[in-house]
Amino acid sequence: MSEAAWEPGTATAIGSMPGGDPVEAARTVVGELPGLTPFPELPARGVGADILGRTAGLLVDLAVQVVPSGYRVTGRPGHDQRRAVDLLRWDLDAVEQAAAEAGAPRAIKVQAAGPWTLGAGIELERGHRILTDHGALRDFTESLTEGLVRHAAQVAERTGSRVVVQLDEPSLPAVLAGRIPTPSGYGNVPAVPEPDAQRLLGDVIERLTTATGSPVVVHCCAARPPVALLRRAGAGAISLDATGLGDVSGALADELGEAWEEGTTLFLGLVPALERRTELRELAQSAFGLASRLGFARRTLSERSVPTPVCGLAGASPQWARRALSLTRDLARLFADESEG
Repeated sequence: MSEAAWEPGTATAIGSMPGGDPVEAARTVVGELPGLTPFPELPARGVGADILGRTAGLLVDLAVQVVPSGYRVTGRPGHDQRRAVDLLRWDLDAVEQAAAEAGAPRAIKVQAAGPWTLGAGIELERGHRILTDHGALRDFTESLTEGLVRHAAQVAERTGSRVVVQLDEPSLPAVLAGRIPTPSGYGNVPAVPEPDAQRLLGDVIERLTTATGSPVVVHCCAARPPVALLRRAGAGAISLDATGLGDVSGALADELGEAWEEGTTLFLGLVPALERRTELRELAQSAFGLASRLGFARRTLSERSVPTPVCGLAGASPQWARRALSLTRDLARLFADESEG
């Protein structure tokens, strides 16, 4: 991991927030999570604000359009591409304003779909997935990486904060298992071998780490995230849903234990994304149980973990979103207290 971009006792969130007001969302995340502020995403605004459309707005010299089946490559930027770019520009203005009002966060975390999720979710002009064409996948990965480098530099320049990049890879397990459907829906795209997936993702992580001077976070909230692959690809932190891992044993326990042993930070999803009555120590039990199962003292939670909500907060009420961020921050303090104790 690069020189720490966050201190022990830091909390953060996955990225998405409810509603459509970027100024209010920015003020909320900067105020609640100043140690590692997630650049807010507002998918309720529709086309261009969801994970794929938002990421497409970062692409350099490539464009997409909306078709009945989703996003598809197009020869020149149109209304859909311009909308995604405009939304991202407005969001950056809002984050800059919030940072000026409340003081620059120690670090800001920007999020985008990783190369495999992007390749699985966007179609080529003839309807096949990008990931089925090695040349197209290479071009989109290069464009995505360059766009993220530029975006991170803009955020740093306009806020005065250090920038951490998070790659969202919810589709990676399906890519590895051959579960991405073909355009007809009658078959699946062949599985991508793990070495190939690791190599491509590793190239992106290496470039982003060098450009930002910060460790790259890879988020995958699947029940069985590919922890070993992500660690070998160079992820400085792995973000997962700690409440959905089930009985952590066997290979998964080995992979998580090796990640912690080698200094990889685990971003542990602990706070519900939707409102429910709960107590702080109840939320902490998944983390305490994980540390115990892996054979680590509780102080490891303060030193090598960052609490987060279990997933994005786009479906929450504004009141619960703010409460969830507050609970996440309280968990970080609890871990620090347990470490001192």
